[in-house]
Amino acid sequence: MATYKVRVATGTDLLSGTRDSVSLTIVGTQGESHKQLLNHFGRDFATGAVDQYTVQCPQDLGELIIIRLHKERYSFFPKDPWYCNYVQICAPNGRIYHFPAYQWMDGYETLALREATGKTTADDSLPVLLEHRREEIRAKQDFYHWRVFLPGLPSYVHIPSYRPPVRRHQYVAEHWAEDTFFGYQYLNGVNPGLIRRCTRIPDKFPVTDDMVSPFLGEGTCLQAELEKGNIYLADYRIMEGIPTVELSGRKQHHCAPLCLLHFGPEGKMLPIAIQLSQTPGPDCPIFLPSDSEWDWLLAKTWVRYAEFYSHEAIAHLLETHLIAEAFCLALLRNLPMCHPLYKLLIPHTRYTVQINSIGRAVLLNEGGLSAKGMSLGVEGFAEVMVRALSELTYESLYLPNDFVERGVQDLPGYYYRDDSLAVWNALESEYVTEIITYYYPSDAAVEGDPELQSWVQEIFKECLLGRESSGFPRCLRTVPELIRYVTIVIYTCSAKHAAVNTGQMEFTAWMPNFPASMRNPPIQAKGLTTLETFMDTLPDVKTTCITLLVLWTLSREPDDRRPLGHFPDIHFVEEAPRRSIEAFRQRLNQISHNIRQRNKCLPIPYYYLDPALIENSISI
Repeated sequence: MATYKVRVATGTDLLSGTRDSVSLTIVGTQGESHKQLLNHFGRDFATGAVDQYTVQCPQDLGELIIIRLHKERYSFFPKDPWYCNYVQICAPNGRIYHFPAYQWMDGYETLALREATGKTTADDSLPVLLEHRREEIRAKQDFYHWRVFLPGLPSYVHIPSYRPPVRRHQYVAEHWAEDTFFGYQYLNGVNPGLIRRCTRIPDKFPVTDDMVSPFLGEGTCLQAELEKGNIYLADYRIMEGIPTVELSGRKQHHCAPLCLLHFGPEGKMLPIAIQLSQTPGPDCPIFLPSDSEWDWLLAKTWVRYAEFYSHEAIAHLLETHLIAEAFCLALLRNLPMCHPLYKLLIPHTRYTVQINSIGRAVLLNEGGLSAKGMSLGVEGFAEVMVRALSELTYESLYLPNDFVERGVQDLPGYYYRDDSLAVWNALESEYVTEIITYYYPSDAAVEGDPELQSWVQEIFKECLLGRESSGFPRCLRTVPELIRYVTIVIYTCSAKHAAVNTGQMEFTAWMPNFPASMRNPPIQAKGLTTLETFMDTLPDVKTTCITLLVLWTLSREPDDRRPLGHFPDIHFVEEAPRRSIEAFRQRLNQISHNIRQRNKCLPIPYYYLDPALIENSISI
């Protein structure tokens, strides 16, 4: 007679427990147990409980490989969902086997779980294990389907749409009109990935030395500052020509501006010229800091309006939420739970599908935020994302390359760059590289993993829509290629989102700093703007309230935050990956300490990429 000691952990969230009956079958290499009811006197499977049972078998089952949890009706009670965290079994020889679940069992069903050791297809030889991983993928692909929401955007999960029920803000309100704060936001605001070094003034932006030399300092000129690398450009060309809608019965207006900035010897990034169109001409003057107070302020406000769409549509919604959802859905459809990449990536997908369903309900639907609070409406907002996706490249998502390509790799005071690279390097070296190389000892192991290749292929097809010019791989052939790819996925789903989301309400709550609509056309002549015309151009109160309400809703932190590197769900059981995770966590702790020490000396602390504040996943 062989005795197996069983521990079953129920989730800690509200209503995770169940009153249904739960039975267990244990499968080993030398046999299978009978189906045994897990029951003892009193309540079983209560929320947060870890229940212990004993299973007797006529003979030793050998190495344990699979268990089956059978959830069935109990007495006259109605069906009761159950969230199972994991099952642990201590075998007669003292070895402890871990079977991770971390999922709901809603109805009366059987859930088969594999022992937690990470294995690719090449690691499995037993027919029962190969069939289990094939059946798991088949079941997931039957459940999770791709759906086209809008042509030209990444596909997303086909589930019923969600239907919602019918620190720095004061500083922004006090300093939003200042040139120094305007320039600061390009470096350390919520859209810090747009600005790029300008080595030649573009023909469409005919700024001359006479125009800007008074703002460059003594003994220099525009050409000299270009050559020194001190001139930067923010170009919103991607928004050119998008039609607007009516809000509150009034036609709204739009523009695609260009903004030239100068990084001076005082270490400040300052705007020195603004053009509110991509086409220069007599009715499109270049606004300068020497213009009237209200002309210059309104020109900057038009740029901040363009920033709203560059941030919300591109940097935030498209490049984190939608792309992350595609990563997540491809993962669920192609990798079984025993796959090491599934174990590595699943913590970075938590709540992403749910929050995106909310986003689609309040952002990209008729009658939602786009229709009620933004100049561009549903179609225009989507068009911005479609254009951006058509230009998105794989190399731009590889963070170190992005800074070099934009020419900002040595720009002082760029705390976003410093902190993001610190987190990226920790991800790549302490976390991804060590775990990948543990499970993939050679390039052949990568190239020969059909499940991995299916995952990559599906992302290329459903997220990048099969666009070859994106540079996204259709397959991965080497270990370094896999390390880069996985690092991009995890960074996008965690730190990249934190950088563009954490400060969202701080910068947007003061509406003139981040308006979502403009009620008057862009100014076509200088000297005509007054306080009255400026106020009449800003969004009305109703539009502002709608925008702020939804942004507040989407910015609320979950009650059960999981900071980057904290993985309470046990997916890895081998010592090597667990050591790598602990080293990663310690590295993040040091980065957090360094950021907090630096921030003590900054007039405006930058903390959006403090690892303690980065979520593992896009959960808000």
